[in-house]
Amino acid sequence: MDILVVIVTFVLSVALAKQFAKTIQECYQSSLWIMLGMHMLTTIGFYFVTNNGGGDAWGYWHAGRGLSWETAMPLLSEAKGTYFMHGFNYFFSGFLGLGFFANTCVYAFLGFWGMLYFYRIAYEQVPLNSRFQGLKLFPFLFYIPMLHFWSSGIGKDTLLFWSIGMFAYGLLNIPKRFLLIAFGFLFAYAVRPHVAFLLVAAFGTAYILDGRTSMGKRLFLGAIMFAGAIVILPTVMDYVKIEEISVESIESYSDNKAGLLSRSHTGSSVDISGYPPPLKWFTFLFRPLFFDINGVPALVASFENLLLLLIFFKVMRNKPVEAFRKAPFVIKGLTLFLILGTVLMSGALGNLGVMIRMRNMFLPGMMIYFLWVLSYAQVKGKSNVGS
Repeated sequence: MDILVVIVTFVLSVALAKQFAKTIQECYQSSLWIMLGMHMLTTIGFYFVTNNGGGDAWGYWHAGRGLSWETAMPLLSEAKGTYFMHGFNYFFSGFLGLGFFANTCVYAFLGFWGMLYFYRIAYEQVPLNSRFQGLKLFPFLFYIPMLHFWSSGIGKDTLLFWSIGMFAYGLLNIPKRFLLIAFGFLFAYAVRPHVAFLLVAAFGTAYILDGRTSMGKRLFLGAIMFAGAIVILPTVMDYVKIEEISVESIESYSDNKAGLLSRSHTGSSVDISGYPPPLKWFTFLFRPLFFDINGVPALVASFENLLLLLIFFKVMRNKPVEAFRKAPFVIKGLTLFLILGTVLMSGALGNLGVMIRMRNMFLPGMMIYFLWVLSYAQVKGKSNVGS
């Protein structure tokens, strides 16, 4: 069964890449195969890093093996977060009896699927490709190893990456892709309710701010998304153990969470309790850097973060606020999702390893926003020349 599943997931990944390749220019089609190759390599790397009886990935695989149909179904239909993951993974490690590597390949396929959704958003929504030090940023940014690594293994991070990509891609054509939007939201809600809350809050706000759509449509869809946020808010508060909405309760939760993570991951912990908010945001978005290195993964991440930081400086010099106002609705939503996630989660994570994992679901939004700002600067520069 394991060999069959590995072959099937590979064939499905190739089929997905071929399907997406049919709808893009020929000059970009080879990039899909590079992405697939990168994803396969990082999947193997993820397997060797986590195949030691430790970590969340191993825990989800092992938990699924210990469940039965009767015990898994209530978790799948009623539970949230970790217990939902146990029920979901029962189908692979329990019902199908997959080994750890085959189970990893199933999640890697979902992660690659999500990657293609984000790739397609960038391809459709960003009109001009930009260069950095002579390097074309699209599709180069989609080759970042850590982007693939944390979307290629068993765990919440891969499923969220897939569901957020599905949700955002669906919003490019709401009438035709309504089921994609609903499925992406429901999956994110089951895996991490607070992330689903951020999604509807961010994209609801973005839709209201979108000047390309009539006011009636903006208010209607915006109201639906905000109503959804209000409906799931009690579940979100219960999930994160916050009894009331107040600055004090949120700060208390963040401080407690950061302390727990710092103590439980001493190898890469960072005490952020005394950091001012801007430094917490910087830590979440752009660390580890070279002074944080404690192993090969941190070294790779440091090179990636240095590149992103340098591009960020360039973006800040090209009227990023004006570019945001002119951005398409989906890019606005991804940017607001990035901002909300950075502000709220940076205070709750005291461990660099956890930060890299949690940042991964926001990273495509940051990359696509960077591409948009630099593209917008080129378009505006050409129009100024013409005038």
